[in-house]
Amino acid sequence: MLGLEAPLLVSPMGGVCQFDDDKCYLDMLAADKLNGNNYASWKNTINIVLIIDDLRLVLVEECPQVPAANATRTVQEAYERWVKANEKARVYILVSLSEVFAKKHASMLSTREIMDSLQEMFGQASY
Repeated sequence: MLGLEAPLLVSPMGGVCQFDDDKCYLDMLAADKLNGNNYASWKNTINIVLIIDDLRLVLVEECPQVPAANATRTVQEAYERWVKANEKARVYILVSLSEVFAKKHASMLSTREIMDSLQEMFGQASY
């Protein structure tokens, strides 16, 4: 065994994590909260984390319809994957917002809805 460690992620705001450490992502995002003045660097960090953790699909794909009881396993798995990814990405984003912004967005169920709202607030287009 070579003893190789996962590569490090350094956020634009100074946080450092290994690519495979969810708790570290949460700690880093909580330390580098969106405060209104740092939207561009915050958004960059969120996008990096979502890409590395294979969650960005919730921003670029619509939620699949709830599968019928007789749906194929593939259809069920695609739905479950999207729902799980959305839940995880949503937590990452809410943890990374200041208290005021987190309260405003806590009732939003989709990651895309939160990101669209923040984009409207801070005026930066696209994911």
